[in-house]
Amino acid sequence: MPNGTAMFDLTGKRALITGSSQGIGFALAKGLAAAGAEVVLNGRDAGKLAGAADVLRGDGARVHVLAFDATDHAAVTSAVDGFEAQIGAIDILINNAGMQFRTELDKFPPDRFEALLQTNITTVFNVGQAVARHMIPRGAGKIINIASVQTALARPGIAPYTATKGAVGNLTKGMATDWARHGLQCNAIAPGYFDTPLNAALVADPAFTEWLEKRTPAGRWGQVEELVGAAVFLAGPASSFVNGHILYVDGGITASL
Repeated sequence: MPNGTAMFDLTGKRALITGSSQGIGFALAKGLAAAGAEVVLNGRDAGKLAGAADVLRGDGARVHVLAFDATDHAAVTSAVDGFEAQIGAIDILINNAGMQFRTELDKFPPDRFEALLQTNITTVFNVGQAVARHMIPRGAGKIINIASVQTALARPGIAPYTATKGAVGNLTKGMATDWARHGLQCNAIAPGYFDTPLNAALVADPAFTEWLEKRTPAGRWGQVEELVGAAVFLAGPASSFVNGHILYVDGGITASL
């Protein structure tokens, strides 16, 4: 077992991060690269992925781009199997792809509900399964799912999103229950309210920001870089006996009434 800073050293590891052309996914890719990992960016927009890859390479990161639709099981399997065969092992997976849609539950459009299910839950199953099928024979692997403060809490106007993130939390526990015996550590990071493109409308709303600052013990929005430490911990040797855990990084919002 490594000691000291070596417990957080990802040198020689390769990490696939879904939804990583911007926001939390991009910040985590940058952070894992800084910890020594080779990173694989994923999304559906090849242009945005190429731009994100160029930025990371400018910082000295080793970067691959793997464009696929994470809601398409066959496409995911083909992309992951092909990458493993042609490039090499995926040692770390961060399931970050996600979406939001806000409106009252009684007015919620069924097609948007289905889109939330596909983007926020099905992608975790699809990519998690495809990558785990390679990790299991190797007897090692790290899977980190991005949950949410809404894994534990609800607020008006986002009931379906809350349902999807609750499912991500329980799917994480299920992954750990099935795959820990094969040497995999499967955990989740549950961000609180962060300044991201997904939350742009809320960040721009002074009334919501005032509410959030009063509701959150830390008194502010989180910055995406503040999620990197949790990701490096769960991706590295330091978390070798951590499994099925949901790590809240939320400024204390889930700890306070």
